[in-house]
Amino acid sequence: MEHIFFKGQVLWSMIDANRHLRHSAYSDFCTQARNNLMVHIGLSVNECAKFGIAPILFREETIFHREIKMDEEIEVAVEMTKHNKLNNRFSIAHTVYKADGTKSATVHVDGAWFDLKNRKLTALPPEVVAIVNKIPKSSSFVEE
Repeated sequence: MEHIFFKGQVLWSMIDANRHLRHSAYSDFCTQARNNLMVHIGLSVNECAKFGIAPILFREETIFHREIKMDEEIEVAVEMTKHNKLNNRFSIAHTVYKADGTKSATVHVDGAWFDLKNRKLTALPPEVVAIVNKIPKSSSFVEE
C-alpha cells in the first residue's frame, strides 16, 4: 500500500448499533488523513491561512466494501485523482484498509480552494501550486 497518511485504531465511540464502524467515522478518518497529507507536503492549516486560502468540499461519497469492527487497526491512503488547470478544483480518493490489507472503503471527495478574505473560490498563488503538486497522484489522475 502506498500513500498512507493515517494509521489508527477504531475506538468504542466510533461504533454503531451493528457493532461496526459507523458511516461518519470513515469521513473523520479520511479528513484526518487529508490533513496529515497537507502537513506532510508543507501546506498545513496554518500555512494555508498565511496565503489566505483553505480547501473546501462540495461532495463526499463513500463506497463500503468490508466492515470494520471495534479495536481493529486501519490505514488510509490518499491520492489526488483530478485537478483543473486553473488550480482551483480537485478530486481526492481515499482508500481505507484493514490491518490485513483488505480494502474496507473508498471515499471520494470533490473540492476547491477558497479565499478566506473574499469568501469565494480562488485560484492558487504560483508558490502554492508548487506545493499542491507534491500531492500523490492516482494512476488514473486527470488534469483538466
